[in-house]
Amino acid sequence: MKIALVAFNGLTFLDLIGFYDVIYRLNGFESSKGVTWDFCGPEEEVRDELGLKIKVDLVNPDLSQYDLVFVPGGMGTRQLRFDESFISWLRKAEACRYIVSVCTGSLLLGAAGLLKDKKATTHPGAYDLLEPYCKEVIRKRIVKDGNLITAGGVATSIDLALYLVKIFAGQGAVSEIKMQIDYPYDMEGIVEFQELRE
Repeated sequence: MKIALVAFNGLTFLDLIGFYDVIYRLNGFESSKGVTWDFCGPEEEVRDELGLKIKVDLVNPDLSQYDLVFVPGGMGTRQLRFDESFISWLRKAEACRYIVSVCTGSLLLGAAGLLKDKKATTHPGAYDLLEPYCKEVIRKRIVKDGNLITAGGVATSIDLALYLVKIFAGQGAVSEIKMQIDYPYDMEGIVEFQELRE
């Protein structure tokens, strides 16, 4: 599996790194070995909303070449959703097997037209901003509608990654990773609407 981790100016770093710290551990399990990822963005270096610099691996690669595209949120999403260059690039994720976001990353997916006729979620403080982009806003922490998986606010990035680990490597892998990162919490508020089409 090949994963694109999208980075942009004004992202929330925990959205990105919370997901990454869990998902990279898939390579520790026989059933999910061979996972690769690239940090992808509109320029070689971006800054999170607090000014932390992040180097990206690839500038504007073809997102359709990935199995999974992950989009974090952050205050930068409010303006970035109107940036036609960025949104056109993100739209290429439409062909991916999994399209995933946490927090207000769903606003970017929505602006790219990727939430059309889909049920989705976002940070609880941004439900109203999400409404114009999707079929229905579901006020839960993780919402799966077909190949689209959206998640709530910042800390949900860890649960979202654990949810995907369960899909790719099973509950045993989830339990082991939770022990590795000393994470005592159980995923909750998960809603699934459709099965993935093979």
